[in-house]
Amino acid sequence: MSTIKVIQPEEATGRLKEIYDDLIQKRGQLAEVHKIQSLRPESIVKHIDLYMEIMFSKSELSRAEREMIAVVTSVSNNCHYCQIHHSEALNNYWKDEARIVHLRSNYSKAQLSDRELALCQFAKKLTLKPDNFKEPEYINKLKEIGLSDAAILDATLVVAYFNFVNRIVLGLGVALETEGGTGYKY
Repeated sequence: MSTIKVIQPEEATGRLKEIYDDLIQKRGQLAEVHKIQSLRPESIVKHIDLYMEIMFSKSELSRAEREMIAVVTSVSNNCHYCQIHHSEALNNYWKDEARIVHLRSNYSKAQLSDRELALCQFAKKLTLKPDNFKEPEYINKLKEIGLSDAAILDATLVVAYFNFVNRIVLGLGVALETEGGTGYKY
């Protein structure tokens, strides 16, 4: 249960009702991470805009790679809610539940390519030790495996976005939906 007031869909009116209805139409259902922002309806819109830009826009990083980074970032922050949601999204691409379990418990055992492993290491290190990035070592590792500056920026944006969302979820006590985070359109 969240720690602040949440306006439920059946209580929503005006602009919040429009936003909720739009999310339900586009995503299939309304996530708790969006409802927690119900006291600031426009923040939901901006949140979705940022999410769509970072996770769905054209990028050298595949959608699966971005979801993988989201999961590793959320694991690093111990954010169960985002781990579940983005594991579900990632499994739309991987179609391998056992591999997802390994990614969440110990990504080095998830049968990752060198590129995927480097992205996971980057996500974990940037999440847990951002001050270590004063030196170019971690960025240079990504360049050595062939990632362009644009791809490195995209990976950094995914990590930063999920650190932001993890803090909303953890800070405000957002609980997983009764459907267990499944059934969304990704």
